Amino acid sequence: MTELEKARNDINEIDRQMAALFEKRMQAASEVAAYKKQNGMQIFDAVREKNLLEKNVLLIHNPELQSYYLQYQQGLMDVSKRYQHKLLEGTRIAYSGIEGAFANIAAKKIFPDGTLLSYPDFKSAYDAVEKGECDLAVLPIENSFAGEVGQVTDLMFRGNLFVNGVYSLPISQNLLGVKGTTFSTIKQVVSHQQALDQCAGYIKNHGYKTVSASNTAVAAKEVAELNDVTVAAIASIETAKLYGLEVIDHDINENLTNTTRFAVFSKVKENIINTESISTFIMMFTVRNESGALAKAINAIGDNGFNMRVLRSRPLKDLAWQYYFYVEAEGDYNSDSGKKMLKELSERCEMLKVLGSYSLNQKI
Repeated sequence: MTELEKARNDINEIDRQMAALFEKRMQAASEVAAYKKQNGMQIFDAVREKNLLEKNVLLIHNPELQSYYLQYQQGLMDVSKRYQHKLLEGTRIAYSGIEGAFANIAAKKIFPDGTLLSYPDFKSAYDAVEKGECDLAVLPIENSFAGEVGQVTDLMFRGNLFVNGVYSLPISQNLLGVKGTTFSTIKQVVSHQQALDQCAGYIKNHGYKTVSASNTAVAAKEVAELNDVTVAAIASIETAKLYGLEVIDHDINENLTNTTRFAVFSKVKENIINTESISTFIMMFTVRNESGALAKAINAIGDNGFNMRVLRSRPLKDLAWQYYFYVEAEGDYNSDSGKKMLKELSERCEMLKVLGSYSLNQKI
């Protein structure tokens, strides 16, 4: 046997072993995909992938080969992602509004392979997951300009779903009209109330009257159907393309860092701890009607080393002048200190509910 034949035989044997390992790796990838589907998680995690590549290249001791191995690993990860995307096709995602709504845009970015299903309002989208009509729901929980989305917060308090992801979507509001519309022809603008609030200064400066719609995309569709140059919509660029509208003006929201956070809701609660990112958990509680009750609850969180990023109150609908509290805090609630904190809170609160956790700074 020549040296060439021996080398080729070695390659053939290595390839045989690698083929078996490849099948084993893809089986593990399919299990990851199933887990991500059940828990409402994205396929692609940029931070984790970057860290894995940096760590795995150090397994190669020959410096000459490291760059080639990096390319090999990247290719393998890309194949794995494509396979996982294929496995997740058909995942049913509920959102509020119609095509072109910001919730629709967010859901499409988070789950590009999912089957998106439109619902007329937040509650019906949330209920669709509780009833099993959909696997997941993507709903807004907070806007950087307009604040919390109270209806969704109330659903989180009353309902049985959990949050396993929170993603930030930059929001750009635009002035849209039918062909022939100009600044001077517009007398009235139509949009969701939050969008009108976000563009209040712009609207006032132009002297436009306002009409509230159930959704920004619904407003764009109504303007297209009305075909009146005196009426314009405030909505996303995507809706202009969808409904054949012209963009009269771009980025008319007062705050150019306008961002909405969307939560992914599922029936399963998973403690998601990503060591490459800050983990944050969400919980809600009510306190007894006695002196210092809220302070004691807050102290239980801080004294156990958890930094609260968000604390706000919402009225209980069935008890006048009674409130529940919404908290987002950094850390692992399943750690020893987390268990100690939850035990103390359960002793100090009338009701305590952990909604789940997510990795901070997930942008789409």
